[in-house]
Amino acid sequence: MSSCRETLDLPELYRELDSLFARHSFVKETIYRTDAGPIDAWSRFVSASSPTVYLSSGIHGDEPAGPLAIAALFGRAQLADVNWLVCPVLNPTGLAAGSRVNAEGLDLNRDYLQRVTPEVSCHAGWIEKNTRPDLFLSLHEDWEAEGFYFYEISLSAAEPKRARMLLEAVSHRMVIDPNPSIDGHDVREPGWIHHEARSDFPESWPEAIFMAQIGCPLSFTFETPSCAAPLQQRIDAHLAAIDAALGSLEAGDAGSGK
Repeated sequence: MSSCRETLDLPELYRELDSLFARHSFVKETIYRTDAGPIDAWSRFVSASSPTVYLSSGIHGDEPAGPLAIAALFGRAQLADVNWLVCPVLNPTGLAAGSRVNAEGLDLNRDYLQRVTPEVSCHAGWIEKNTRPDLFLSLHEDWEAEGFYFYEISLSAAEPKRARMLLEAVSHRMVIDPNPSIDGHDVREPGWIHHEARSDFPESWPEAIFMAQIGCPLSFTFETPSCAAPLQQRIDAHLAAIDAALGSLEAGDAGSGK
């Protein structure tokens, strides 16, 4: 796996994110500090009638495309007219070391039930005190994937039209993973895993399961292939997926696809 590992300049990423979010009038709250840097949560609210989108990345430190995609997204002159909650760097010690786990060797994305780690304990508490999002977007990478795929967790019926629209948008940037089973999950259609709102391992909740359990009606976990595509292509695929998900939300497509 080391042959396709990229390093991330974490101090430079922090400086860039601070500048970009300040430019768009976001409010920063530091929810926990590690030896490698803080876990910062950013928010911007435009109106009570606008949907709220929560965007996260960097929970696995060997997956740099997500934090860099967030920097690229908020480097744009115009943002989607939604209320934003953003946590771009959830595992600073892992990102600094290029490691999936944190400095104590723990996978933060399995700790949202037990909350053993201070990173997750503080982060989950921050989520719970905020407005419940209408949409959760989580940016990840998969070292074994052959192309892009995503997990969907929805508290309503599956929407094939919405999933196909999202995959079509990404397909212009990257191949869609063709496998009928990915990471032990059967796909509903190529690239689309419609996951139940419960964990594969009952005592080890990932962030997406936690979000479903607190009532977030829809989440997408986007996965780009760490080894099968260059870094910039993975960033571009994440951006295409985010744009498509936001477009679906704004168009009110949920409930319209068959």
